[in-house]
Amino acid sequence: MKLSPERISSFCHPAARQVAVKVVDETGSTNADLLAALPTLATPALLVARTQTAGRGRAGRSWLSTPGKSLTFSLAWKFDAPLQALVGLPLAVGVALAETLDMFNVNVRLKWPNDVLYEGKKLAGILIESAAAARPDQSWAVIGIGINMALNEELIARIDRPVANIPWLADLDQDMLMATLLNRLAEAMEQFGQEGLAAFVTRWNNLHAYAGKSVTIIDHGKTLHEGIAVGVDAIGRFLLDGAAGRIAIMAGDVSLRPSER
Repeated sequence: MKLSPERISSFCHPAARQVAVKVVDETGSTNADLLAALPTLATPALLVARTQTAGRGRAGRSWLSTPGKSLTFSLAWKFDAPLQALVGLPLAVGVALAETLDMFNVNVRLKWPNDVLYEGKKLAGILIESAAAARPDQSWAVIGIGINMALNEELIARIDRPVANIPWLADLDQDMLMATLLNRLAEAMEQFGQEGLAAFVTRWNNLHAYAGKSVTIIDHGKTLHEGIAVGVDAIGRFLLDGAAGRIAIMAGDVSLRPSER
């Protein structure tokens, strides 16, 4: 995969020009690397790995990828807001990813809280890890993203869950693709910093994969709730119409699945 930090930066729009771009041949986890580097960062930073050997997903799961067939990267962004203000950030990132992919005529939908689906299968995942900044009124978010492009059958079997891949994405100019993603993400982060989740709620609900469908909320294999998916509210909680009425669910480590009926 030919990825050049200089060329990626050359395609950046104003919001993304403040981001320091770095590309490495191989690392364990781009999120872990940026979290460790936060005390030394003077600006937002993007770290792209051609190969990631210990990628991480939500709830301690691994993110498996293949060199040149997946796009794996992390963006460290400082907000002029305390940590609690970052609630709902995964939804904003999901919207930014979906809107970017739409520019390439890839029509995706969003699964709460942080999956991007293509034809009902997982195309991309988001892992956000936050950290306090030196000042109490500031905070960092490290936004890890993995996008499947051209997975082989062996890797699909190892993942052992429905995954999507779009092989022709791997044939695109990868610097242009990465820059397009970075542009939209940087613009979304600026908007989130200024307006909060409110700027993204309607957009997320318009992209909701399971609106009006029967779903199950699961925690470590145990069913917590069943009902009809509504969408997300103003603070990012998932709204579900169950037998006892409407309930609002915070993310935590729970998983949403379509009900098998």
